[in-house]
Amino acid sequence: MARIVTKTGDKGTTGIFAGERVAKDDIRIEANGTMDELNAHLGLIRSMIDCSKERHTFIGKLQMNIMQMMSLIATPSDRRCQNPNSFDPDWLTELEEEVQRLMHETPNNGFFILPGGTPLSAQMQLARTVCRRAERRLWTLNGQDPLPEGLIPWVNRLSDYLFVLAKWEMNHQDWPEDVWQSFAYKRKKKTDESK
Repeated sequence: MARIVTKTGDKGTTGIFAGERVAKDDIRIEANGTMDELNAHLGLIRSMIDCSKERHTFIGKLQMNIMQMMSLIATPSDRRCQNPNSFDPDWLTELEEEVQRLMHETPNNGFFILPGGTPLSAQMQLARTVCRRAERRLWTLNGQDPLPEGLIPWVNRLSDYLFVLAKWEMNHQDWPEDVWQSFAYKRKKKTDESK
């Protein structure tokens, strides 16, 4: 393992791909830091799932995908061809298929729900919020330097996956959801406004 204490970042800069140094609060670093935080949350979720379960393996694969994406995020677009990592469009398809599979196994109660429930579903909801923040940071970076096509939609789909997975977990544990408000209120509001 390379040295951990290098002191190279003590003056507020950090290295990115190809040796360039940028400020530690640069949007590229902020976006990658949020992806790193998200990955740590996924690691915590995975630690709470039996290793023999398919979900354990699938989440581990998502973590590996995130590591490759972080390498790409750390690389300016004009140097990305030098990076051996790449974004595979099949990752997006695979994630979408898993979201659909979980949705078919999870009843829709028609309500917004409060994050919580079992400790595991609560952790999944927390990871979902970090995922949404990562997506916002990535859009900011993308406005300055385009990211690989499909990467941001993948992060968006991951937040969908975590939401549905949290609901699936609660249903699997026969844990009641704490509802806030029916989805129907949006339709009613639109109807009222059109009068």
